[in-house]
Amino acid sequence: MNNVLPQQAGLQVNTVLYRYTTIKDIDDPLFVTVQNENAVDGGYIFRETDDWTGLPGNSINKVVGVGGVPIDYWGDGSIVWEGEGKVTDPVVVYTYQYDTCFDPQADPSCPGYKVEMPDIPSVDPVDPLDDQFVQDEIDREMTMRDEDEDERERQRMSEKEDNEDEEVDLETVLGIVGRSLQNAQDTAKHQQQMALNQFSNIYYNQLPDTVYNETVQLKDATLPRNNRGRRLQYAQDLLHDKLVKSQYKGER
Repeated sequence: MNNVLPQQAGLQVNTVLYRYTTIKDIDDPLFVTVQNENAVDGGYIFRETDDWTGLPGNSINKVVGVGGVPIDYWGDGSIVWEGEGKVTDPVVVYTYQYDTCFDPQADPSCPGYKVEMPDIPSVDPVDPLDDQFVQDEIDREMTMRDEDEDERERQRMSEKEDNEDEEVDLETVLGIVGRSLQNAQDTAKHQQQMALNQFSNIYYNQLPDTVYNETVQLKDATLPRNNRGRRLQYAQDLLHDKLVKSQYKGER
């Protein structure tokens, strides 16, 4: 059978198909057997016999199921006969399939399939914090974070102080302006009050409460002329005319 079926692990024979032709007389007895030896246990793994007694010579095609016998059991095959006549043109065909579960590890769906885990050497866990380089990097990172936080805190405090100084300066300026305006208003109000007081004093001084009665009475109806004043005015007029005339004389 080595030259008939492929010698591959997991191969199983399902059916045997054969065909041949007999040459005989109808009254002659004839027995034809198709067979395969059992290569493992001895004897025959397959054997099928046809009785041609009382039949004329003819051809036969036959299919025999064997139910998936592994290839290892199939030994040499042959066609033999007993009686009168002969067999011509014999042909034997084997149908087969591969048993995927012949090796249980070949397919996870096969019964008995086992997941083989690779041998992984045990490794003691290493704490990265125990590494000096890692620890130094962590310390450096924490120091930088602390310095950054301190710098941000100083900036916040500086900005807060600047804002407070600006608020104080603004309050000071507003206070000075307010006091200046208040002082100006107070001064103007004071001057106004002083002016009113002076006006009141002048008014009251011009209109005293005490009334004095006139005691001098003129005998004549008219006041006496002031002759001295009139003479002095006349003398000044004459002197002025004289000066003017002398000026014109000099120009001629």
